[in-house]
Amino acid sequence: MSSGRKSLGHQKIEIKKMSSESNLQVTFSRRRSGLFKKVDEFCTLCDAKIALVVFSPSENVFSFGHPNIDTVIDRYLSRIPPQNNDIMQFIEARHKTNVCEINDQLTQINNTLDVEKKLGDELSHLQKEYETQFWWTCSHNRMNWIQLEIFKKALKEFRNLVAQHTDRLVI
Repeated sequence: MSSGRKSLGHQKIEIKKMSSESNLQVTFSRRRSGLFKKVDEFCTLCDAKIALVVFSPSENVFSFGHPNIDTVIDRYLSRIPPQNNDIMQFIEARHKTNVCEINDQLTQINNTLDVEKKLGDELSHLQKEYETQFWWTCSHNRMNWIQLEIFKKALKEFRNLVAQHTDRLVI
């Protein structure tokens, strides 16, 4: 008997490394942004001091720190409690704003780069399709032996047609 459910609901998926490099980079960019947002929310809600360093698949480094990454790392390494100073809080807030703006800009640039890479891949694919379909339009250096023979025969036939046509025009 049916219970009225049309889907299996939330399913657990297997977590494994992606095989496609372009998908890996796009997923990394999106997940990194989400991770930084979650860490920022955690800092705001819990007044936690956090330093996060992430290396992308292409070895780029991304960091997030609250109040800033240097303060958190210095505190971790030296175990010195933070000082409650209004000027320091202002500097840290300003630094955090700058880091967030730069991270947003970097995310936008990475997304644009991903789109441009996809367009480049599509153009390369279309060029290969075009060269496969219209092989005689590509450079003779890129033709194989069979294509060169066919091309040679077509040129001879074309020469004969031109000669016949010019003979008719002269008479």
